[in-house]
Amino acid sequence: MSDRMYLVTAPGLEPALADEARAAGFHDVTPGIGGVEVAGGWPEVWRANLVLRGAVRVLARVAEFRAMHLAQLDKRARKVDWAAILRPDVPVRVEATCRKSKIYHDKAAAQRVERAITEGIGAPLGPGGIGIKLRIEDDLCTISVDTSGESLHKRGFKTFTGKAPLRETLAALILRQMGFDGTQAVVDPMCGSGTLVIEAAEIAAGLQPGRGRAFAFERLAGFDPAAFAAMRVTPSVPPALRFFGADRDQGAVAGARANAEQAGVAEWCRFDRAPVSELTAPDGVAPGIVLANPPWGARIGERKLLFALYGALGQRLADGFKGWRVGLIAPDAGLVKATGLALSAAGPTIDMGGTRVTLWQGTV
Repeated sequence: MSDRMYLVTAPGLEPALADEARAAGFHDVTPGIGGVEVAGGWPEVWRANLVLRGAVRVLARVAEFRAMHLAQLDKRARKVDWAAILRPDVPVRVEATCRKSKIYHDKAAAQRVERAITEGIGAPLGPGGIGIKLRIEDDLCTISVDTSGESLHKRGFKTFTGKAPLRETLAALILRQMGFDGTQAVVDPMCGSGTLVIEAAEIAAGLQPGRGRAFAFERLAGFDPAAFAAMRVTPSVPPALRFFGADRDQGAVAGARANAEQAGVAEWCRFDRAPVSELTAPDGVAPGIVLANPPWGARIGERKLLFALYGALGQRLADGFKGWRVGLIAPDAGLVKATGLALSAAGPTIDMGGTRVTLWQGTV
């Protein structure tokens, strides 16, 4: 391994992920496009998967070299010490992308690396195997191992998903952009499956996001189960009810409660069935953060019918949430303006499933 890794995230959230990585004690953090490069060997790769809330996956850099043609790629791929990285009994799959390079055929490039692995250590090819990423750009070949497996937004606790759910990784970084540090109250008036509320509660409780799932690196050659087990911590933080979700759909509310129970933060959270028109600030809680991912037409509902919803939300916030910080996730400045609140774009747009959205922030 080259002692470098790449933390993948949604475009637009690279600075937030870089901040999280630095706060978690990672070194030589460099934001890129669609991710963040970080220094660290295998133990740091394991820790990144376990503790970083905003990374979608962790790619371990294992080789980098120049290749001008397929024969050269084949020769240099065979010089990689695959036996130190992969196990001969675990399948692999190779994906390649070529840009601005003399090697331009993605499939042929992938086949050369596949052959280097299968003939070198005997590991079979197959779906569900360890992902090997080959990127060739300007004739520079970078080979990485996907150490995560399933996307890291899959924490292993969500049993219910509503319409157009927000991914946990995005929720975590958006909370970070809102200045959330675990001490403030959080209210989501359109909570759906409860992702924002539960993510905030987990942060406050000090729970590791990867505590309930398996990772691809556990099937690599150099994995040390005992060393990784020592990285897992179970904090003991007294629960504090300061995370609140509401939704007009009773099924969503029941699902959010079940998800909070599965995640172990039910005592930190409360979910109520309530339309936006009945939104009120929770009693006995200092002003904190109201954060919502409301419908925006292309995703749920007809745009022209949503102006009244945004207007009602803005009115309730203006009337009952003085001093609260407000954040809305939306691609449509017109709908956000309909709230009547003084909200401004915070940072670059974020790629949310192919739609560029903006986090709009302000204080009521």
